[in-house]
Amino acid sequence: MAFDIQQFISSNYNPKDFSHLHWTGTFQDYVDLVLKRPEIARNSFQRIYDMIMSYGTSQYTEYKKDVVRYHFFDDPFENGKDAIFGIDVHLMKMVNFFKSAALGYGTEKRVLLLHGPVGSAKSSVSRLLKKGLEHYSRMDEGMLYTYEWVDEEGSAILGGQKLFPSPMHEEPLKLLPLEVREQFVAMVNKERKNKDGYKVKIKGEVNPACRYILNEYMVKYGGDWNRVMKHVRVKRLLLSEKDRRGIGTFQPKDEKNQDSTELTGDINYRKIAIYGSDSDPRAFNFDGEFNIANRGIVEFIEMLKLDVAFLYDLLGASQEQSIKPKKFAQTHIDLVILGHTNEPEYRKLQSNEFMEALRDRTVKIDVPYITRLDQECRIYKKDYNKDTIPNIHIAPHTLEMASMWAIMTRLEEPKKSDLTKLQKLKLFNGKTLPGYNEDNVKELRKEAIREGLEGISPRYIQDKISNALVKNGHVGCLNPFMVFNELESGLKHHALINSPDQLDNYREALAIVRQEYEDIVKNDVQKAISVDESAIQTLCANYVDNVKAYTQKEKIRNKYSNKLEEADERFMRSIEEKIDIPDSRKDDFRRELMNYIGALAIEGKQFDFKMNERLHRALELKLFDDQKDTIKLTTIISNVVDKQTQEKIEVVKSRLINNFGYCEMCATDALNFVASIFAKGDSIQS
Repeated sequence: MAFDIQQFISSNYNPKDFSHLHWTGTFQDYVDLVLKRPEIARNSFQRIYDMIMSYGTSQYTEYKKDVVRYHFFDDPFENGKDAIFGIDVHLMKMVNFFKSAALGYGTEKRVLLLHGPVGSAKSSVSRLLKKGLEHYSRMDEGMLYTYEWVDEEGSAILGGQKLFPSPMHEEPLKLLPLEVREQFVAMVNKERKNKDGYKVKIKGEVNPACRYILNEYMVKYGGDWNRVMKHVRVKRLLLSEKDRRGIGTFQPKDEKNQDSTELTGDINYRKIAIYGSDSDPRAFNFDGEFNIANRGIVEFIEMLKLDVAFLYDLLGASQEQSIKPKKFAQTHIDLVILGHTNEPEYRKLQSNEFMEALRDRTVKIDVPYITRLDQECRIYKKDYNKDTIPNIHIAPHTLEMASMWAIMTRLEEPKKSDLTKLQKLKLFNGKTLPGYNEDNVKELRKEAIREGLEGISPRYIQDKISNALVKNGHVGCLNPFMVFNELESGLKHHALINSPDQLDNYREALAIVRQEYEDIVKNDVQKAISVDESAIQTLCANYVDNVKAYTQKEKIRNKYSNKLEEADERFMRSIEEKIDIPDSRKDDFRRELMNYIGALAIEGKQFDFKMNERLHRALELKLFDDQKDTIKLTTIISNVVDKQTQEKIEVVKSRLINNFGYCEMCATDALNFVASIFAKGDSIQS
């Protein structure tokens, strides 16, 4: 069957959409639009803030503090390709910056500087804002307009051209004479007196080229502004980074080749022959990054690597919201200046006393590494899943262990001697430990000022997972040990490791994570053998009842004999010994548990064994001990396995596959690994 491209296009493409996006009209048509929808005359900060808010928010509580998640940062444009995870508090600070600027509270005169270590999503945040603006300008909620000069006769005022677009795609209302602006704005805003939304403001004059053309037409028509406007055509403006409309990007180059005209434009020497002078604004290319980014956003990559001359341009562009093109007067701009930089460059700025003016005009937003395990995992699950690598199974906990090691390298050593880095990591991830509540965890976060600004970046983890996939792809399953090997072997060649001590610390963290994985895989096998969660719940209820009776010096009623009896000390110790609680510490442990349960009750919450990681572990180990005799794990690695034992092994393996996400290969590996530990005589303990 032949493919009809015309029929295909007709069915899937509507020319009316093109016409809607490329609307043109007179100045009067535009004024009518402004009266109906004043938001089309918003400034760049207002537009970006509204764009972020248009995608909605959700709220959650972390350490007794309300945190807002802006769905814009889930990257709704490319199915989460640039989604930002784990730094919601910092993104809140950035959105608050835009909100303050949108309301005109002063931050619109500042440079927004994203500061953080390499690979911490600074560029992703910038990309999202630029992508979002492109998309938002194509939506009815985000539409904006500019103008062009039209003269069908090819007037000399336009240099013999019939069309002269506004080189900085400016707001058409800037063409209104200064004498009438105040009255016009008052009239427009009066209509919105009791409505939500920003008030219309008209700031600055048009660029030098359009100012020259406007003045020449005013002379031609004897000051009749209405006749001049016959030469103005208003059109819809679609922001586009590729077309250099409203979105600019500047990247520092070799200092010897840097030229500030890259920011503010330069003379077009070919047009001097047409206009006769290099001081004629029509012979000037207003195509610097500041010019073309007008009405939108300009991104400065590694901003603090800029030459000092460039930084001076930033001062006026931020505080005065104007730029100084060569040979022309100050020119008003309406844009967001977004820069990002890493730690060494920022320290250099702080120590440079000549840069005080820039520091004073900068709002710094930290973009640190993630320090919450479940959020770090989301980065790698986005890249490595069934859709991206359909032919290779990723064993359970593989990405989690890589994430755990990355976060371990980013955490500072706890100041409390009874707390390890691994325990701190688990607390940050929402787990509970005896003696630690939300207030304690909040304090832990506060005391570590540099946490998340150093350590291993997600890029290194992604590189090593990719290496492991390439090396072991033929196996069909990627397990944590394969990734551990890659992570460790790459450390000695890592360009960002500066000292032997740092290398030793990273290796030590990897050893801790390896041990944690061993405990986790043992735990999976235990659960597969003693899979009944209701049995754990019953065991927990029995233990809590006994602890309550013990701590309150009460008796407990035997549910079988209905007699009041003393708390069962032997039963309680059989659980507590599983997590190495000595006899001398049993009273403390029991009191802490009851205090925790009491605190939950005050907050209207019910205790669940999963809320206390140590108790949860102890209960599982107790249940496992009670049931493990039904299967001899050590027989797995022997050459002779009787039929009955083999059947039980297959049941456990099928549970690992069905309930825990293992495949046939990694389930077998997990059983063999745990069996080898048993064969060495190791006990399964936390």
